[in-house]
Amino acid sequence: MASENSIHVRVSGQLQAHIQRQIGENGLYENASEYIRALIRRDLETRAEAWEWLRDELEPALRADESEFVAVSAEDVIRRNQSR
Repeated sequence: MASENSIHVRVSGQLQAHIQRQIGENGLYENASEYIRALIRRDLETRAEAWEWLRDELEPALRADESEFVAVSAEDVIRRNQSR
């Protein structure tokens, strides 16, 4: 019976072959679990970096005075994008 703290995943074909290349003597990881944990950590870091980037991009607009904004219609946006 599986422990509540474990997740078991079945892979085959190309996914299994890829995992096998990542582990063992020629791979960077000792076993599949170590490789999967590294992938999950990398995914979490990437997501955190994406949110941080988005926050940094939006922060100037969130701090801007309303007088700096220009009202545009959907048609204006469509026209602008078509001219690119």
